[in-house]
Amino acid sequence: MLLAIDIGNTNISFAIFNGGKIIKNWDIPLKEYRGIRTLETPIKDALICSVVPQITQRVSRDIKKTTGVKPKIIGKDILIPLKNLYKKPEQLGMDRLVNAYAASQIYSAPVIIVSCGTAITVDAVSKISGYLGGFIIPGLNSSLSALNLNTALLPKVKLAPTKKNIGKNTQDCILNGVVLGSASAIDALIETLRIKIGKNTKIIGTGGDINLIKRFSKCAIRVNKNLLLNGIFLLYKGAFLGKIRNYPDTLLKKT
Repeated sequence: MLLAIDIGNTNISFAIFNGGKIIKNWDIPLKEYRGIRTLETPIKDALICSVVPQITQRVSRDIKKTTGVKPKIIGKDILIPLKNLYKKPEQLGMDRLVNAYAASQIYSAPVIIVSCGTAITVDAVSKISGYLGGFIIPGLNSSLSALNLNTALLPKVKLAPTKKNIGKNTQDCILNGVVLGSASAIDALIETLRIKIGKNTKIIGTGGDINLIKRFSKCAIRVNKNLLLNGIFLLYKGAFLGKIRNYPDTLLKKT
């Protein structure tokens, strides 16, 4: 059994894999994290993908204490077999690279990945060059919070389903503007990437707010809410079971 952990800016997501299938998964809000509960399922290995370095070691220690298994950290202990064309590769968030790797393995490249969470990222993987880079814009809740915090009169608005119409009050104007504006921005960014890597490139969507964006996007977005967790499993499969496709070198980082 593999325990896969995704430490994001808003939530920590856990999934237990058996034979490549998620048999149990749950989320803990980052601000509410108090430790790892006792797991009924015995764990053989654990892998962590994190974009919050200050909590990574804490979660790792908690997992070791609860399960007896010391987790491997993606990017530190485990390499991702996807060429990274960032000018400074170490600056790329592991979540973006794992999503890119997962999408390229599951759906094949070229592929565009739209991840809608605390931030919205739109990334591209080409068939030949690997991970090309992409775009980052504020996530839906981040945009709503920014409008409230940085203005004197605009209220705090809770993210909710909206309609494609003109807002008739301040709350609807904010909600519609953020949701519809973000969907339009994502469509424009997808088009920019498609010009570079192919007009028929597949689009894979993930993240907590992807279904709301998909509703208003003009692009055909295929949703995979567990893309990153599946990417963690694929890395585990390649590193420990020796079954990675088209990548002959070991995934275990040499020290």
